[in-house]
Formats: sequence, structure tokens, C-alpha cells
Amino acid sequence: MKNLLGLRQNWQQFSLLVLINSLVGGMIGLERSIFPRLADEVFAIQSEQAIFSFIIVFGVTKALFNYLAGHFANQLGRKNVLILGWFFAIPIPFIFIWAPSWGWIVAANVLLGINQGLAWSSTVTMKIDLVGNQNRGLAMGINEFAGYVSVGLVAFLTGWLADQYGIRPYPFYLGIGFVLIGLFLTLFFVRDTAAHVQQASEASSLPRLKSVLWDTTWRHPNLGSVTQAGLMNNLNDGMVWGLFPMLLHSKGFSLVDIGLITALYPMVWGVAQLFTGRLADLICSKVMLQWGLFAQGITLIGFVFASSFIHYVILSIFLGLGTALVYPTFLTAISSNTHPLDRAKSLGVFRFWRDLGYAIGALMTGVLVNYFDYDMGIWVIALLTVASALIIWRRMSCR
Repeated sequence: MKNLLGLRQNWQQFSLLVLINSLVGGMIGLERSIFPRLADEVFAIQSEQAIFSFIIVFGVTKALFNYLAGHFANQLGRKNVLILGWFFAIPIPFIFIWAPSWGWIVAANVLLGINQGLAWSSTVTMKIDLVGNQNRGLAMGINEFAGYVSVGLVAFLTGWLADQYGIRPYPFYLGIGFVLIGLFLTLFFVRDTAAHVQQASEASSLPRLKSVLWDTTWRHPNLGSVTQAGLMNNLNDGMVWGLFPMLLHSKGFSLVDIGLITALYPMVWGVAQLFTGRLADLICSKVMLQWGLFAQGITLIGFVFASSFIHYVILSIFLGLGTALVYPTFLTAISSNTHPLDRAKSLGVFRFWRDLGYAIGALMTGVLVNYFDYDMGIWVIALLTVASALIIWRRMSCR
């Protein structure tokens, strides 16, 4: 029996994968707004490098397992990789609740990186398999919408729970529910998409890549341009993740205010992707990427001059809009430039470099803040983001 490709034809499996991806995103939201305060109040850690350590470990681990998820997607099957991702998530909320030292928190972020690398990568690849060439951008917009709105909602909710009931254990009870529901749905309801990949490969006219690793990393002009942009996007997100809660805390904002401001960015980023994802099907990826990165860079500079709650709210919204322009476009552009049989590996390589940006951004920001100040960390990352937009403008072409 022939497997039909398309969003409408596969809406049930697609919707299930969207729900599962929202649970995967919720696992990141657990620590998005409250971890700097957890480090300070529970473990008496105030060093920026120590606080950024959990982001660095998370970024390196997620990057590596993004690559492995793409590498083994064809051999093991997408569904099996997704199941593995959920198994690695099982201990995470319990470690967050009972960890006796900061080292345990860092270890939990290794597991979180594995979970995100395997699970998020698998849901992305499976959705692209299902929809084929039509409405690929819309499909990725819906996927990223679900994941990052969940990040934002859970970040706000954990901030509220921490303010009402304390840093531990109540905010992390959410994670236990995410893991149980995600694993149950994956085991009993998700179907593998190998047959859809085979059908798409038979109809594709794109040439196979000579070396998926090197072509995606840099050699292919379009793929290499998208990969460096992905790295730079997550480099600035790594800074935002670690620096902004500390910056806002230093300015006297409450946990609820910090939770709201830090949640707005991924929530706007998530919701707006419903529109920017569709836009990626209609206009050139190069245009969306260069303007999205430029908007990110200019908005980050604005944080240097912000002073009030409303300033930070507005800037968080604009940062989310800039990121929404690029995020679904990354995945659409990679998929559009690769043969279906190379797609999972190419997405894995792209996501390896993109999420390595978390670690690089956190490490750079920690060093800059330690030796200079918060403003210097923001300036450097902002200018690098603008430089990435210029690389897209100079090197990438429209298909």
C-alpha cells in the first residue's frame, strides 16, 4: 500500500508528534527561568562560570546526540531513537528534586542533552518525512511552535511555582508528568516513517551529497550558510538563557517578573513560527535568515540600554520575532537542499553545530561577564549575530 505524503494526509500522526514535541520542549522549560536562583539559594554558587556550566554541558551533549540521532535514524528507525530519548529523560526530574550538590545538576543536564538530541531530532525528522515537499515550512513552524511555546509556558509556570512554594520540589514535578506521558504515547501510538522516506527518495531529483558531514558543515554554499547561522542563533540563545535571569535578578526584579520576561521570548518565538513557517514555503530562505539574524543582533544591543520592566518585555518580544523568522527556515532550507536519503544525517549534522552554539555562547558569555561585565557579553554576541547575517547575504543563494 502506497504511503501518501502531505500534512493533510498524515494529520493524525503529525498531530501526535506535535504533542510529543511539546512535552520534549517542556523538559527544557523546567530550568529555563529558575536555575540561576537554584544555584544561588540552594547550592550557594554565585560564579557566572559555574552557573553557565549546566548550559555548556547541555549544549555539548545535545549537539553530539543530534548528530547520533541523524546518523542512526535510518539504521535503528526514527521511532526507536525517540523511545531512547524518553528513557534517558526518566531520572532528570528526580535528580533536580533531590540533587545534593551542583555536580548532580550538571549530570542531569547531560541526560537532558541526550533526551533533547534524540527526541527532538526524531520528531523533526519524522514530521519532515510525513509532509514531503509540500508545506514543509508550515510543518516545521507548527513543530517549533509546539516545542518553544511549551518551553515558554513551563518557564513561566516554574517561576511562579518557585515563587509560591519554593525552588524545590514543586516546579520539577511537572517533569515527571512530561516523561510518563511522552514515553507512553511514543511506545503505543507513534509509527515509524521509513516507508515515507523511501517513497520520497524515489521521486527526488536532488543529487546525493558526497560527504554529508563536510557538505552540511561548510562546503555546500547553502547548507554551510544555514549551518553557521544555526550555530550563531543558538550561541545568542545560550547567552540569553544564562545571562538574562542573572541580569534581571541583579536589577531587583522578582522571580515572577523574571519568569514572565524570560518566558515571553520563547513564547513569541513559538507562536510566530505558525506564520513564519508558512512564509518559508513562499519566499526565499536566504531573505528570512538574513533579516531574522539581523533583527536578533539589533535587539540584543537594545538590552544594553534597557532599564525598565516594559523595556525588557518589548525587547523580549522583538527577539522572539527575529528568532521565529530563522528557526523553521533552518530546517526547511536543509531539507530543500538534500536528497531524502541524506536528509536525516544532514539534519543531524546541522543540529550538531547549531546546538553546539549553546555551549559556545554560554562559555563566551561566562568569560566576558567574569572579566568585564554583562554589557560586554551582550555586545560581543550581538555583533557576531549581525556578522552571521552578512555571511548569509554574501554566500547563500535562492533555490
